Amino acid sequence: MEAEDELVHAVHASRYHWGVVGTPAHLARGESQCARVYAALGRPEAALHHARRALELVHAGGEGFEDWDLASALEVLARAELAAGNRAEAERYAALARAELESVADPDDREIIGGQLAELGV
Repeated sequence: MEAEDELVHAVHASRYHWGVVGTPAHLARGESQCARVYAALGRPEAALHHARRALELVHAGGEGFEDWDLASALEVLARAELAAGNRAEAERYAALARAELESVADPDDREIIGGQLAELGV
């Protein structure tokens, strides 16, 4: 339990830091990281909250976003939905992420997000 608490504190500290000194893209990525941690810990309500916030921030746009940010936010929302037991929603967001990957220019970025999607098994 202590290790889980430390992980939660660390991810929130990182998110806070980037919210203060970073760009809108850093803020969205920080929310995604929070969602990813909560999904891994089996805390779906918090995972969904942060994943939805990440997607909202990506859609709002601003400084620093890259062509892979939307696909990544969709992948983390699929991950959070899966953690919540919402397989149909997870499949829907995973499909949207895969479609979005087609517009990502860098093959390394596509490979990373594609691998994260493959982990989900949806």
